[in-house]
Amino acid sequence: MLKTIYEFKKMFFFHVTVFILIFMQFQLFAAEKRAITFDDFFSMKRLGSFVVSPDGKWAAYDLTVPNIEENNFKTDIWLLNLKTKKSTQFTNCKKSSSQPVWAPDGKQIFFNRDEQIWNKSPDWEKAVQVFDFVSGASGIVVSNDGKKMLFVSDVYPDCETVDCLKKKIKEHKESKVKARVIDHLLFRHWNRWLEGKRSHVFMADINGENLNDITPGDYDSPPLDLGSSHDYTFSPDGDEVSFVRNVDQMTAASTNNDIFILSFKKGNVKTLTGNKGNDNNPNYSPDGKYIAFASMERPGFEADKQRLMLYDREKGTFSDLTKGFDLSVSSILWHPSSKEIYFKAAEKGMINIYKAIVKNGKITPVLKGYYIGGMAFTSPNELLLKIQFANQSNELFSYKIGSKKPKQITKINQDLSARLDMAKLESFWFDGANGDPIEGFIIKPPFFDPQKKYPAIQLIHGGPQGAWGDDFHYRWNYQMFASPGYVVYAINFHGSRGYGQDFTDAVSHDWGGAPYEDLVLGTKYVLNKYSFIDGNHLGAAGASYGGFMVNWIAGHDNPFKCLVSHDGVYEQVSMYGATEELWFPEWEFNGLPWAEGSLYQKWSPSNLAQNFKTPMLVIHGEKDFRVPYTQGLQLFTALQRQGVDSKLLFFPDEDHFVRKPQNARLWWKTVHEWFAKYLK
Repeated sequence: MLKTIYEFKKMFFFHVTVFILIFMQFQLFAAEKRAITFDDFFSMKRLGSFVVSPDGKWAAYDLTVPNIEENNFKTDIWLLNLKTKKSTQFTNCKKSSSQPVWAPDGKQIFFNRDEQIWNKSPDWEKAVQVFDFVSGASGIVVSNDGKKMLFVSDVYPDCETVDCLKKKIKEHKESKVKARVIDHLLFRHWNRWLEGKRSHVFMADINGENLNDITPGDYDSPPLDLGSSHDYTFSPDGDEVSFVRNVDQMTAASTNNDIFILSFKKGNVKTLTGNKGNDNNPNYSPDGKYIAFASMERPGFEADKQRLMLYDREKGTFSDLTKGFDLSVSSILWHPSSKEIYFKAAEKGMINIYKAIVKNGKITPVLKGYYIGGMAFTSPNELLLKIQFANQSNELFSYKIGSKKPKQITKINQDLSARLDMAKLESFWFDGANGDPIEGFIIKPPFFDPQKKYPAIQLIHGGPQGAWGDDFHYRWNYQMFASPGYVVYAINFHGSRGYGQDFTDAVSHDWGGAPYEDLVLGTKYVLNKYSFIDGNHLGAAGASYGGFMVNWIAGHDNPFKCLVSHDGVYEQVSMYGATEELWFPEWEFNGLPWAEGSLYQKWSPSNLAQNFKTPMLVIHGEKDFRVPYTQGLQLFTALQRQGVDSKLLFFPDEDHFVRKPQNARLWWKTVHEWFAKYLK
């Protein structure tokens, strides 16, 4: 009996000791954590595209490593053994290598380097350049028999020979006259002048010989915008190529992308889709019986519901597989059996996977509750996925179809992330404009103490048909905004995607209406719900449409101590005259600015400039052709002229986004200092 009591006490004290040691280790680990800094944030490696080998045993993926001091990025391709879960570096050259594509036999990988096509086998020591095309080559697609390849290059459409192309490129480069003679729209796009070139699809033998332009003419194939990452491809038997282009005369005001079929046997090109809306992303079924593609019904509306369409190649018939499904399709992936089509759809802050049965069109969820990027089959019953969270950058996960959750494979940034205190994204709902339910998200600051009061920042997304979600954004990053000790909240107002098409439609013609009301009501809601938010120290920031909304808020009475407007729309008429994609404002504001019934003046923050009084940081990039930088200059002038405390951060070498490491460092430093000035 005494021995039993002794042994019990011995075991008891042993377990207590173990518990104390574990608790001390946890406390030590917690104490070692820190708030994320810019160097932490921008040092994180970035997982890009990935492809699975034909036998399903390997994955090749892009991995980009930033170099803050040298102010650049370096991308290399890595190979992941899907059995051992170990990664090895596949390319290692001074120049970046990206966009891997497996040869059908699995013995080589094609990729891009220095705007040319290369290939390499895991058994080779060095990569081999396939050919050196004068205008560059990217976007490789290989035929199923491994004999042909497709790629894209920007060329002068009137040049029918390579010699002509070489001559014109040389003349343009060496000319001492840099003036441009322009006679049509579009003449520039996003951040570059087009210089009279068009994107064309070329076909060549797998060794680079017998090169031909298979989409000649004064059109862009694939189109400049509103396409997908899969806008040209071989049929399984290699007898035809499908590709996407817009042949409307005024492409600046048209969303009419269509799918075309080039038949090598018949020697002709036919239009597959006659829809006036946007059609893109053609995908042949593995058995060759069908082409699945994405389609928008309404012409001129870039944020229309994207339907999953099916074309029966034998019968020549079309069917809408997502009829009655109220979310927008964003990717298309055929199951190896050709009986099901998997697709992604944004939904309530997540990007979920669904599948459609070809036979009856029945749609069922496959995996929900994750922010999913790329997806590929490794076997008929398993997917490889790219997934991120608000507190974790993209990693690769395996998912056995039908199981409860995916399993993480890669741990690219785990060592760094484990040392950072980064909160999870939390969802909340409230009654917004028209009494509609509105979802918002909140991120708490590092080392959060519910007994304390914290200043807060509202983030406002762009689009306007965008959405906040559970992702680790490399520009508007929740953790970086929260890091100095702020609560961050973000609201998916009327117009956001992922809540049904009627909800997405609600922002058009109503830019400063229901969305603005949602943001006002959402701010009142979080102040009432979360006692740890200091309502006397609020800030707001937004970009693009989010910048417009910041400017709109500035023209009204508001609770914010300071604002940040990045690349925001300020004066709608001059915005229309200088932006490049005219279909967007023409849809959003009901036609041309000079037409009766247009809404440019109604929703122009410039008409409220006399009410500006909230201190504002204005940020703009000179190479931003979507929201030209003069919008920011006009806004800053209005603030300064009225004596409102304001600052302009201007980047001559950035576009709509700030990408370069040193510029990003300055961006975050300036934004943090601006908020600290008023919220601390």
